[in-house]
Amino acid sequence: MTRTVYCQYEQRETEGLDFVPWPGELGKRIHAEIGKAAWAAWLSHQTMLINENRLSPLNPEHRAFLEKEMVKFLFEGSAERPAGYVPEPGPGPG
Repeated sequence: MTRTVYCQYEQRETEGLDFVPWPGELGKRIHAEIGKAAWAAWLSHQTMLINENRLSPLNPEHRAFLEKEMVKFLFEGSAERPAGYVPEPGPGPG
């Protein structure tokens, strides 16, 4: 049976995560209040942050930065892209 949550990111009822994706209280909050699509959007944003800022998930300072950005992205709607970020062009017509 599919678990549903009211997703704080999407502001609607949606399919919930199957597992707690982050340790501690924040992970419990994400599991309770964030849907699968929102988590996938965060993972994409996180990948961009890691690549653009040359972050290492093994570095405690970088992990702390990513956690702050995760809260902004999922709950506050205030996450921004790094200065000078230019997305790669997608496939064009034809």
